[in-house]
Amino acid sequence: MSEITLSAAPPRPSITDNLKFYGLWIAATLVLAVLPKIFFSGTSLSTFSLIGISIIFSLSYNILLGQTGMLSFGHAVYYGLGGFLAIHAINIIGFHKWPVPLPLIPLIGGVAGLVFAMLLGWVSTKRSGTAFAMISLGVAELVASSALILRTFFGGEAGVSANRTKLLRLFGLSFGPQLQIYYLIAAWTLICMIAMYALTRTPLGRMCNAVRDNPERVQFVGYDPHIIRYMAFCFAGFFAGIAGALSAINFEIANSAYLGAVQSGTVLFATYIGGIGFFIGPVVGAIFVTLLSLGLSDLTTVWQLYFGLFFIAVIAFAPGGITGLFMMHRPLIRTGQLGRVLPSYLIALVPTLAMIIGLMLAIETTVHYTVNPDEDPHIKPFGIPFDAASPVTWILSAVLVIGGFLIARRTWTRVGQAWDEASNASREKALAA
Repeated sequence: MSEITLSAAPPRPSITDNLKFYGLWIAATLVLAVLPKIFFSGTSLSTFSLIGISIIFSLSYNILLGQTGMLSFGHAVYYGLGGFLAIHAINIIGFHKWPVPLPLIPLIGGVAGLVFAMLLGWVSTKRSGTAFAMISLGVAELVASSALILRTFFGGEAGVSANRTKLLRLFGLSFGPQLQIYYLIAAWTLICMIAMYALTRTPLGRMCNAVRDNPERVQFVGYDPHIIRYMAFCFAGFFAGIAGALSAINFEIANSAYLGAVQSGTVLFATYIGGIGFFIGPVVGAIFVTLLSLGLSDLTTVWQLYFGLFFIAVIAFAPGGITGLFMMHRPLIRTGQLGRVLPSYLIALVPTLAMIIGLMLAIETTVHYTVNPDEDPHIKPFGIPFDAASPVTWILSAVLVIGGFLIARRTWTRVGQAWDEASNASREKALAA
């Protein structure tokens, strides 16, 4: 019997695997510590802070969507309530001069998110799939509308502000400069990432995956899918509350926008674009979406339109997200077959870019005549000047879109053929090895 048990036990990770695992976290710590030394401007520090908050928020959402298979349209509820409780805590602690330093305030936001998740999650998680999504949407609208009614707590449209420098100084740090706030957010980001990764390796994390894939079988082996969904929901609320508290600390204000549908939609976009099938996916998505939204907002007035089009393209052509695309090529890289596909990619990229440029030209010209018809037609979106009133602009746009589409369709067919050839060669090489 002992021999059977030993043979059935999973192999322990080797020393090399352990070194790789801990090496990744050490490397992440070093990167977070060195970034301000390389990019030391105020704008860069603010951007990095936003990315850190978005990473925690996206990973917390992935506990629901990626790990447990629960599509939520109201995850911003716990993010926002955590932010509001953190702001009120800063004001109360600062007024009474209690010996509580600022780095502990995110825990208050996390506990707030956990408590509200426990209160609202029991009924929500009784159902899964579309029913759960609709319940989460209803709860989100209920809380968001309450933010404009309960003005004593939520502060109305103006929100509630605080002064983070009024709290007890820790090691002489006032947390007034953005650099100190960056390191605070970076530390909490690293702690939350490690905690959420550890959660995925626990029996609860494995059962969440089982509930996502086959809840009937989970119930058959003696577990209640509702309890597992509820526990995952509570953990997600806890980490979302921490993210909301960090955001409130960063901006020194919490308002109704924290609870709105835009906030829930943004975290959904970031998680899905990054890739819900991998732990690193929401991290990649949070970085990409934050940089994309900040960059596009400076280049064009209709950046939300491009953001939505990109999200649709990811769903249609890369449902595994950005991380899924990279992971698809991993076997080819290991077997040295990636070179068979790269020339086809480069050829297909040219007409694809032409089609995208033509589409952007058409969008910007249409927006000019729709929104600002009486202004100067010489516009400069994305830093490129052109005349929106010129017939050449319309003709060029049509040629690029139609011609690029027709050529790209043929070249991407060739990419598919090259991919099949490289995949077959990769499998043969792996079997031979």
